[in-house]
This record gives sequence, structure tokens and C-alpha cells, in this order.
Amino acid sequence: MYWEVKSVKPLDNYLLHLTFENDEQRYFDMKPLLETGVFRTLKDPEIFRTVKVAFDSIMWSNEVDIAPETLYHDGMISTNECNLEFQK
Repeated sequence: MYWEVKSVKPLDNYLLHLTFENDEQRYFDMKPLLETGVFRTLKDPEIFRTVKVAFDSIMWSNEVDIAPETLYHDGMISTNECNLEFQK
């Protein structure tokens, strides 16, 4: 089972803040993917900021997308400690 993405917000340093349909919030770090395949195009900050919710996951203006299962399982749960770490 997976949870659908309800909202996404692009952050500095190629991070995404995601809210899922169960109201859980997670951060997903895109940096490890930016050197592989179609994700290379997302190194352009203008393109990276175009991310939006599409169907049950997310998509950028160049039609690159990521499975919601990946976002949920590989994302870091949003907590006060996590928020402080990403603000560094």
C-alpha cells in the first residue's frame, strides 16, 4: 500500500516537503538523483521549482515524475529535529 501525495513544496538545496493523504509530512532529498537519467534536468533551479502534484504523485514541467512509494518510503519524516537539520 502507498499514500497519495496531497501537496508538495520545493525547498532550497533540492529538497521537497511533501504531505501525504494520511496527513504525514516528509522531506525528500533529490540531490542523490540529480546525476542520473532524466533527473539531471532538475538541476536547473527554474525547472526544479515547477514541481506540482499530479495524479497521486508529483511531476515537474518537463514531465519527470517519481513514484509516490519512493517519495514515502525514502522520505524523511518531518519532525522538529528534522526541520532544524534542513534549515542548516
